[in-house]
Amino acid sequence: MISKAVVNRDQPDIQSCFDYFLRHVPPYYCGDCVTHEFLDLPQLISAAGTVRLPGSKSISNRVLLLAALADGETEVRDLLASDDTERMLNALKTLGVGVSHLGGESWAIKGCGGNFPVRRAELFLGNAGTAFRPLTAALALAGGDYVLKGVARMHERPIGDLVDGLRQLGADVTYLGNDGYPPLHLKPATIRPGGVVKVRGDVSSQFLTGLLMALPLTGEAETVEVVGELISKPYIEITLAIMARFGVLVQREGWQRFTVPAGSRYVSPGTIYVEGDASSASYFLALGAIGGGPVRVEGVGSESIQGDVKFAEALAQMGAIIETGPNWMSARAPQGGLVAVDLDCNHIPDAAMTLATTALFARGTTTLRNIASWRVKETDRIAAMATELRKLGALVEEGGDFIRVTPASLKPAAIDTYDDHRMAMCFSLAAFGTPLRINDPKCVAKTFPDYFERFAGVTKAAPVIAIDGPSASGKGTVAARVAAALGYGYLDSGALYRLTALAARQVNIDWADEAAVAALAAALDVEFSESEIRLNGQPVGDAIRTEKISAGASKVAALPAVREALLFRQRAFNRLPGLIGDGRDMGSVVFPRAVLKVFLTASAEARAERRYKQLIEKGLSANLADLLQDLQQRDERDSQRSVAPLRQEEDAKLLDTTGLTIEQAVTQVLAWSKEVSL
Repeated sequence: MISKAVVNRDQPDIQSCFDYFLRHVPPYYCGDCVTHEFLDLPQLISAAGTVRLPGSKSISNRVLLLAALADGETEVRDLLASDDTERMLNALKTLGVGVSHLGGESWAIKGCGGNFPVRRAELFLGNAGTAFRPLTAALALAGGDYVLKGVARMHERPIGDLVDGLRQLGADVTYLGNDGYPPLHLKPATIRPGGVVKVRGDVSSQFLTGLLMALPLTGEAETVEVVGELISKPYIEITLAIMARFGVLVQREGWQRFTVPAGSRYVSPGTIYVEGDASSASYFLALGAIGGGPVRVEGVGSESIQGDVKFAEALAQMGAIIETGPNWMSARAPQGGLVAVDLDCNHIPDAAMTLATTALFARGTTTLRNIASWRVKETDRIAAMATELRKLGALVEEGGDFIRVTPASLKPAAIDTYDDHRMAMCFSLAAFGTPLRINDPKCVAKTFPDYFERFAGVTKAAPVIAIDGPSASGKGTVAARVAAALGYGYLDSGALYRLTALAARQVNIDWADEAAVAALAAALDVEFSESEIRLNGQPVGDAIRTEKISAGASKVAALPAVREALLFRQRAFNRLPGLIGDGRDMGSVVFPRAVLKVFLTASAEARAERRYKQLIEKGLSANLADLLQDLQQRDERDSQRSVAPLRQEEDAKLLDTTGLTIEQAVTQVLAWSKEVSL
């Protein structure tokens, strides 16, 4: 059972989630213990269980802002703890709003009745669009002098349509960089009442949301007309519903005209609960649909005000078996597997991203349409999604407002996430088809800091048995025979550096060319079996044992980029139905969450005698005393080296084979394997 990471909500500590994750969550592997630059996922077998969702980002930041603008104090419960909400909370504190943490996910916001106590401030809002756009509108009409900035990507996200709408009201907004984009300088507005504000609806619904939420600050009757088709309509429904909770009822004519009555003002509802995030629900519902299930999510259901709950209907069209209740939903896989869909996704803009990776496991070609808003999110999500899907081997076609995905046999890949939380979470689903690497996994902190912990809690990975030990201990022979007995894959990790050196020589790459050798190592086409090693389909067991290749192996092994590439390459062997890996750091570095770790050893004298017999049988000359001395010296080097020293892990079972036959050693490992969950 995996316990929930404890986070200090006064200052949401994203790092603590990942530190917890690294220590406690099998069987996934973080890279770089300080910065967690990547996360390696093995191939997954199944998914089942229950997940309690974090609060909705969209609802959380809307509620925080309206609570700040309202008369009275509001207790906000089940607030999402994330980068985006942290940006909003910090901004409100800077503006002089009373913000108090009540413990857990509960906060008290003392409203200022639309008059922020601090009239001059500079706010840094990171890449939080749900904070930047509504705050821009509210502060532009609030009568102060404010500068709003963000990260570089936020300064690339358009805001011109919102600014144009605010200027129609009399707002004084200046671009501090490129026209149409943040950063912004806001000065006191001269409100021109009674007019009709026109705003485009085909770029981002956040522009209309920002205007609607800010209009009660004018005290006048204000009307907004949407020019063009309004995208992401469900998010406007969320805005209108939350405004109503705070006492402002917006009159509307379809999706084209919205009027805020004169005299409207926000009044605290007292206590308000934040729904679970429906977009986040999509990843776990998809897990159930792909991985068998059922996977149940709690916090959203049939009574949700969020449009992304309709993601479940899209999954149902793909064949998934969906069940719902007032505050929960569940999904499981259909008996015949998922099928492709052709879907207009305007009603589920964020959750639709999850369909793009779900499509990897559906029969046929999936087309997602009306997703132009992806282009102006945390990254250009259409381009990013297409690029990363192609890395996995999928066939992808993209256009201005659509993406088309045809599945193929998936291959291991390192997925770039573009500082976009949804890219990281969407691509975690691809682990059902192949081992993969998620670069910059901490980007999920934007909305779901402990996502990968929850992900691990409802998924099961292909098992690994790690067999480590000193040279000539017999671990290779034992590992290969155990793999054959269980029907698992086999990894001879010690041969990979030799194979890299040989592969480089075959294509005339200099062993000192770190980048080229690393690229080659990452894509090695290698097969191990009990009897032979194949490179690019050709047997190379003898070729990698020559003196020249041995020297090359030593050279490439000293290159950091090559070592990192081969780390991922080794982990990529962790596929269905399971893996037996042998080496010197299988249980300590490569597969630290292996279901069974064995440290296989024998006395130096017994190992020297075994090596002597092997050489004599091959017709080679050998000296027993020299072999013994060489093994003792190698043991010393391996145990004392600074990088991944040879050692028995605390959770590894010791198997001394000095007095055992190979058959006895294999029998013991197989007996241990029956004691663990494979």
